[in-house]
Amino acid sequence: MADAWIMKGLSWDNPLRIHSAAELTAWVEEIGFLPLFANEVAGFSAEEHVAADAWWTGSKATDPWEWREAIAAAHVVAYGKFFDCRAGFISRRWLPTFANARRNGWDFDGKWQDGRASVRERAIMAFFVDPESDDAPVFTNAEILSTDLKRRAGFGKGGEKNYPGVLTGLQMQLYLVIGGFRRRQNKRGSDYGMAVSVIMTPESIWGYDVVASAYGEEPAESWRRIHEHTRAMYPDADEKSIITLIGKRPED
Repeated sequence: MADAWIMKGLSWDNPLRIHSAAELTAWVEEIGFLPLFANEVAGFSAEEHVAADAWWTGSKATDPWEWREAIAAAHVVAYGKFFDCRAGFISRRWLPTFANARRNGWDFDGKWQDGRASVRERAIMAFFVDPESDDAPVFTNAEILSTDLKRRAGFGKGGEKNYPGVLTGLQMQLYLVIGGFRRRQNKRGSDYGMAVSVIMTPESIWGYDVVASAYGEEPAESWRRIHEHTRAMYPDADEKSIITLIGKRPED
């Protein structure tokens, strides 16, 4: 069919194929960061290095869609919508660099108090951190299902609009990550439906000192290091395509 979604990737017998969630995690730790799906930079995705027909089979052993759930929950590397509002992974070593560049040096409370954050961003982030704190960020909750966060933050029917877009934007800024997946429970305590993302701050997983450890350098310098690392990995990539994935250089 014309609208069929054809996955890029390798054959099952290709010796270079990534075989497991553990191998994918190790590769992310080795190269630093990686989009989940194929994009404008050829080769720069998990999709292009796994078996093309392994997706959405439901096998925890071989399905990359299932791997992403296991990787997100393991908290060895960060998972979320980090690359052009699409999913991907960032190693713990590179996480502070991305946080500094994407946040432009601002913790969320400071960004809100300086008038740089939207009311809808505050509605979501208020569940995790006190936006009115005048001192170091005060984190209040560790995690919440994205469906519950939508309701508690006042989105939905009769409330604020564009919850998916605002939530993705906060992930792009590295204020939030997906820390796992969980099925919802009914009143009898039984699981039902599809797995739902668990939303967390990176600070609640790796600690504030780790996440903020690159704050000592200019955000533009953090961005430059991300850019140069990507360029070194993919020297033939189009510059515009690289910028699309890593984001624009922060304002001075």
